[in-house]
Amino acid sequence: MDDGAIERRALTLQDLAGHLASGCKPKSDFRVGSEHEKFLFRVGTHETVGYAEDGQGRGGVQALLEGLMKFGWHGVYEDSAAGHTLIALQRGGASVSLEPAGQFELSGAPLESVHDICDEISQHLTEAKQVAGELGIGFMGLGFAPTWTREDMQIMPKARYDIMRNYMPKVGKLGLDMMLRTCTVQANLDFSSEADMVSKFRLSLALQPIATALFANSPFVEGKPTGLLSNRAHTWTDTDPNRTGMLNFVFEDGFGFETYARYALDVPMYFVKRNGVYLDATGQSFRDFIDGTLPAAPGERATLHDWEEHLATIFPEVRLKTFLEMRGADTGPPERLCGLAALWIGLLYDDAATAAAWDLCKDWNQDQREQLRVNAPWIGLRAQVGRRSARDIAVDMLAIAREGLKRRARMSAALTDERGYLAELEEIADSGITPAERWLEHYHGAWRGEVSPVFEAAAY
Repeated sequence: MDDGAIERRALTLQDLAGHLASGCKPKSDFRVGSEHEKFLFRVGTHETVGYAEDGQGRGGVQALLEGLMKFGWHGVYEDSAAGHTLIALQRGGASVSLEPAGQFELSGAPLESVHDICDEISQHLTEAKQVAGELGIGFMGLGFAPTWTREDMQIMPKARYDIMRNYMPKVGKLGLDMMLRTCTVQANLDFSSEADMVSKFRLSLALQPIATALFANSPFVEGKPTGLLSNRAHTWTDTDPNRTGMLNFVFEDGFGFETYARYALDVPMYFVKRNGVYLDATGQSFRDFIDGTLPAAPGERATLHDWEEHLATIFPEVRLKTFLEMRGADTGPPERLCGLAALWIGLLYDDAATAAAWDLCKDWNQDQREQLRVNAPWIGLRAQVGRRSARDIAVDMLAIAREGLKRRARMSAALTDERGYLAELEEIADSGITPAERWLEHYHGAWRGEVSPVFEAAAY
């Protein structure tokens, strides 16, 4: 049934599951999307960057967005009591957007290869650095803000984030840190059928903590080590249990689009958007929204667009929309951003690789998966699953991904395939030393117990 007919009646579970299933496509049409966030800071002082011009006449995030428009980006605006506010940019299938404290995000277009993703990231950084340099703004690729407190963070003028910030402390201790002080990189991949989605979801969810360990890049909080290697990943363990975690039902018999739709239905809402205004619906039920009895919007019935918005407020380690999002990694330097896409393409877009990777984790039980998720942010590649270390599994994962990429044989203009993008990850896995542990070596060595040098060392 067409969307217009659906919108004229109350949504059903089949409609909601059907929206997820609408992502199924032929393998020949598979694409990959890459998203990454980065912190903004004032060059020289390492201060945070606000939205508008500061008291010293220095341009802020708004000026950065406006400056990028000369490269053909088009503005996205939000109307509120504060006025007509520029909050994002769009160009082609890509967007530039702002996280709650101004973390600067590129959400890339769906592309055919890692070569294309790297070109897209490179172009974005070239453009962004040109504009930012004129404003005295730097970009930093770490998973958690290394020195700033929550109070230091300057909030962006986006109404939905106000609702979320008020709600977060009610459901977890670290949700505000997640919103304000973390940066991630993710890869988004397609599926061809429900069965294909299930196999990819199970594999990527089980192995997501291994990616967390490989990409661990945030050992500092408020100017000192915390004992964690990924403070970003740790924040998700105490953000909101209703919308985060390892989703153990994914591994149960019978899992499919309807199962996920039922789960998402029972995740408490954040907001409803009507006539350009965000209405606070925190803690309320999407089921009531379908019935037209939502307290935040009495008489309003949910649409498929509302469902799509609701799905984006759920934050498990792997998220299902009309594609699958890999969400377990700290952000990092450009080559590592490309590496994440290469890792998951190699594992998930080649049937033999998917089967071989599943052999690595198919016998893990719920407790082992949960414990690995908890341990990876603390001890990285030294975490254990049964008799194997995360490092051993990472080495095997990368070898399997390498073969998957070899068989894909997607060539660059220089006639090289995508395997080269795994090189840094292979070095990390072979050494067993995470990026966070490299920062700690500097901290305890040449930096003499100072964290501030990381701003320049981790700058783009």
